[in-house]
Amino acid sequence: MVTGASRGVGRAVARRLCASGVQVLLDYAHSDEDARSAARSMAGLPGSVLPVRADVTRKEDLERLLSMAGERYGRLDIFVHAAADWHPMPAVGADPGGVKADVAAAVDPLLNGVPALAELMAPGPGRVVVISSIGARATVPRYVGLGVAKAALESLVRYLAVELADRAITVNAVSTSKIDKGGATASSPAARALAARTPAGRLTVPEDIADVVALLCTTEAGWIQGQVITADGGLSLLA
Repeated sequence: MVTGASRGVGRAVARRLCASGVQVLLDYAHSDEDARSAARSMAGLPGSVLPVRADVTRKEDLERLLSMAGERYGRLDIFVHAAADWHPMPAVGADPGGVKADVAAAVDPLLNGVPALAELMAPGPGRVVVISSIGARATVPRYVGLGVAKAALESLVRYLAVELADRAITVNAVSTSKIDKGGATASSPAARALAARTPAGRLTVPEDIADVVALLCTTEAGWIQGQVITADGGLSLLA
């Protein structure tokens, strides 16, 4: 199951897992056309994809989604949380409601869903991977809501990792800096400057993150627990 999977990083993760032969539940909250487009792009891959509309920030939607997964497949092996909310704002004079909405979108799906996920993944192995951001540890202009949200999410990853480790369920995060999703934003002066500064010579693309998520879902990654793996081409290494 991949949340927020109709666009961006979530879509790339769903495609990468589908290419590995996984049966993917493609969760989305808004655009039916985006979900259909994502599903069409995965046609012919070794796995399968089933789009399901559910807003995982709503407890009742998440419960329905997880229940459907159990009824259809009997268990769940992988849960990737890529859905997010972002209200751009400065830290000084921030809108508390917007910050709370960003935090809720980040942590509520795990807080509400983990009891059911633990049952669906029993007796293991299971993989829970969340998508985070360098904004959890560094300051990014007008990013305070999502920065606080991602910091809370990374903390939650560590707590859940400890409590689920004895069930053979790993919980990890993949973090990155600015992502090149195409379009005008990717060619902006700020994006070009970041690309030039990145040691690997370009901005991160969604497929880079998807590859790391796929690695964390393998059997060989079973001893990686409670970690935040940064995949940014080395950008965060620079002073």
